[in-house]
This record gives sequence, structure tokens and C-alpha cells, in this order.
Amino acid sequence: MTNLKLTDLSKRYGQVEVLKHINLDIQSGEFMVFVGPSGCGKSTLLRCIAGLEEITGGTLEIEGEVVNDRAPSKRGIAMVFQSYALYPHMSVYDNMAYALKIANAPKEEIEAKVAAAAEQLQLTPYLKRLPGQLSGGQRQRVAIGRAIVRDPKVFLFDEPLSNLDAALRVATRIQIAKLHETMTKTTMIYVTHDQVEAMTLADRICVLREGQIEQVGTPLELYERPQSLFVASFIGSPTMNLIEGELAKPFGAHTVGVRSEHMTVSADAGTWSGQVIHTENLGSDSYVYIDMGLEEPVVVRVDGSTKYRSGDTIHFSPIEDKIHRFDAAGKPIG
Repeated sequence: MTNLKLTDLSKRYGQVEVLKHINLDIQSGEFMVFVGPSGCGKSTLLRCIAGLEEITGGTLEIEGEVVNDRAPSKRGIAMVFQSYALYPHMSVYDNMAYALKIANAPKEEIEAKVAAAAEQLQLTPYLKRLPGQLSGGQRQRVAIGRAIVRDPKVFLFDEPLSNLDAALRVATRIQIAKLHETMTKTTMIYVTHDQVEAMTLADRICVLREGQIEQVGTPLELYERPQSLFVASFIGSPTMNLIEGELAKPFGAHTVGVRSEHMTVSADAGTWSGQVIHTENLGSDSYVYIDMGLEEPVVVRVDGSTKYRSGDTIHFSPIEDKIHRFDAAGKPIG
């Protein structure tokens, strides 16, 4: 089992500091997800761990050894990219076996490892096909299989599902989750911008902002106890409603945060009220977008059978023990 320790890790391109003093312990067998807005440094951090980017400052330890200057091939790491990076002229079998052949592994070992990985990823019927004859989801599974056969200590995923359509993303996400369940000794680090991927796959999530760590925690910790306004607004879909100014003052806060599901709706009275500007019916639930004169509409989740029309006045109140209070610096109160 393999743990990673990042101590004061920094990355610069010239005078531009992309990663700023990253301190993070990733436990053996853990599934860690890096999330954050575009340009926050999450893919750069992953590439520093892989050895594809030189670390400017600080240290990266794998199993207690500093590996800053160790070649990527010597780190015990396998990486899966969003672009698949398969050899188009090679069969699925040969793509998966390539790294083992280069390492002069015995033929019997190669055959056994490729067969086991193909079975695990439901690729056995496609071993003789070329990548161009496969769907996007199948090609991504081949890329994952190519990494599995190397028996890596650490698995790195760089937005592996971003090129897939919605249905294939779900199916491949389930495959990756099952992979984590079976490869219990392999540490996995995953970069994504997708909320659902982060919340459903991660043991812990590391939220990055402008090259720095904003918060690290389990999905529920980040969802229920965000340590900054940024995390509160970034984690969750739809994002947390943030209400400030005079409307927040009665709660003793500069800004009040409330999730859409933590509101109660009343026909004639409530803490707040506004005009319905749009309703999204998702079947079992509906999201009602409400204009309260703020910069962004407030979103309230209601039962899918509830009907609201644009222009309706709606009254609603936050559930008291679900209110998040933030000071003027964006830090939680209490």
C-alpha cells in the first residue's frame, strides 16, 4: 500500500506561481479527488505527482521516499488521460500489453494480466479490435486496463470522463468505483470539474483555488461543513444559496448560506419571499428559481408535483439547523 506526502510543494512557470505551498497527506488505498475551477492548478498538481512536471519547491514523498527527481517510470505510477492516448494501429490486447512487452515480461504473465484486466473491465469480447472500432467509453476502459496490467502503486486520472456523453460517463464512473473497491492496495488520485464524479467517487476531496488548498475533507464534510464561502458555493449542484446584506443581518451574519433542499415553502408567509422566474421539473423533484433582488436567483427544491408559474409570488424559510453563517471575510461563524 502506498501513501503520498506533499510538503510545501510549489510550481512556477517563470514568475507565475501556479501551485503555492501545497501540504497534503494522501493515505494508502485512498481515493482522493482534486476539484476546483479552471486554472486552479489541479491538473498541474497531478502532473507534478506523475513526474510530468518538474516540482519547483517543496517535496513529494511516496512511501516515505522523496521522489522529486525520480523519473516518471520509476515512481510506480500509472496515469489515465482524458484523450485515451491509445495506439490506433494496435489491437486492444496489444495496447494493454504494450508496457509489459517493453519491460520484457514473460509471455504467460502478459497474457494472464491482460486477460484479468479485460475481464474486470468487460473488454474480453473486444481484445482483437482496433481502438477506432470501439465507443468512447470502451476506449477509456482500454486506457484504464493498460494501466491496471502494470500493477501500479498509484493510479492517476486526469478528467478521464470529460470526453464521454452523459450515459457513458455514468457507466464508466461505475467501472472506476468498482475498480477502487477491488484494487484496495492502490492509491487513486482523480482530477475532475464534475460535481457528481467528485461526490460519488471520493473518499476525500481536495478543493483547490488559485493554486492553494481551500479545504480537504470527505464529500459530506465539504457539503455540510464548508470552511469558506468559496467551498460553500463550489461544492454541490445546484450551488448553495448565498444571501447577504440586510436579508442576512437577522441571522447575525454577513452572508447566510442555505442549500436548496433546506428550505420550507409556505403559501402566505415566510422568512423571505420573491417572484418565481423559472421552474425545472426533474420528475421526483423540481427546482424553483426565485428573484429576490439579489445578484443571483435563489433556488428552492420542492416536490416534483408542485406547480409554480413564472411571476408567482413564493414565500419560503430556511430550516434553522441547516443555516450556514459566514462573516465578511467569508469564514464560517460558530
